[in-house]
Amino acid sequence: MKRQVVFIINPISGGRSKKGFEKLVESSLDLRVFDPRFSITQRPNHAFELAEDAVKQRADIVVAVGGDGTINEVASALEGSQSMMGIVPCGSGNGLARSLGIPLSHPKAIRAINRLNYQTIDTASLNNWKFFNIGGIGFDAHISYCFSKLESRGLRGYINATFNEIVNYKPKYYKLEIDGVPIERKAFMISIANSSQFGNNAHISPTASLTDGLLDVVIVKPFPLYQFPVMGYHMFKKSCDKSRYIEIIKGKNIRIETSEPQTVHVDGEPKEVNSEILIQVKPLSLTVLH
Repeated sequence: MKRQVVFIINPISGGRSKKGFEKLVESSLDLRVFDPRFSITQRPNHAFELAEDAVKQRADIVVAVGGDGTINEVASALEGSQSMMGIVPCGSGNGLARSLGIPLSHPKAIRAINRLNYQTIDTASLNNWKFFNIGGIGFDAHISYCFSKLESRGLRGYINATFNEIVNYKPKYYKLEIDGVPIERKAFMISIANSSQFGNNAHISPTASLTDGLLDVVIVKPFPLYQFPVMGYHMFKKSCDKSRYIEIIKGKNIRIETSEPQTVHVDGEPKEVNSEILIQVKPLSLTVLH
């Protein structure tokens, strides 16, 4: 019997048209082995619903065709199931796809499915929300909120939002507990890294691993504004762990307490929390083709 493959397509992700995608699949996928089916998302959380239905129908592979938000929704439905996940990256950053070595070219990403190379990776949760790449609080969460309001996204929009907001952003105090050990820090931002990078090869935690059963708590300390280009240099050179303004602590169970409601993000999607954030890793709970 052929393997059932469900492609869940976000038609607006990355600002790129998906017209002709079904024909691209038919020309790139080995149709002797795979039976492809297609579903189009129509609203927020629809990718989750479609993936959940695909799992119930016992699809062998469910492929997210979209950006980090679409990937998060599909992965949230597949976590802990027998279905494998595929990714055709269409976002502005494509952090998880890059970390897994998935080609950014659509034909190559589809052809990669033919090889059935897979890896079982860790997943994580922040309060009631799952994430698979990076979650966080502080400046990166604030930028995720600003970015979500832009009509035109992409890397340029992210960079513009960052430069517009960084001048007036104030670091905050946080109480943390990492595997039972309490610490307090004033931080520009705190990233919880399952993989090493935000996207676009900007590595916030070069030592992070998708398969070690740990999360990297990356505390970015307050720094002078003139150091901002240096911080960017460290990210693209995979050397953030060498910066005196960055502290990385690995852990499985993380608690963060704030003095006021704040914005957090899970895989770049902004969410609102009150005073307590609980983060946990779920080791080796999602199988992804790459």
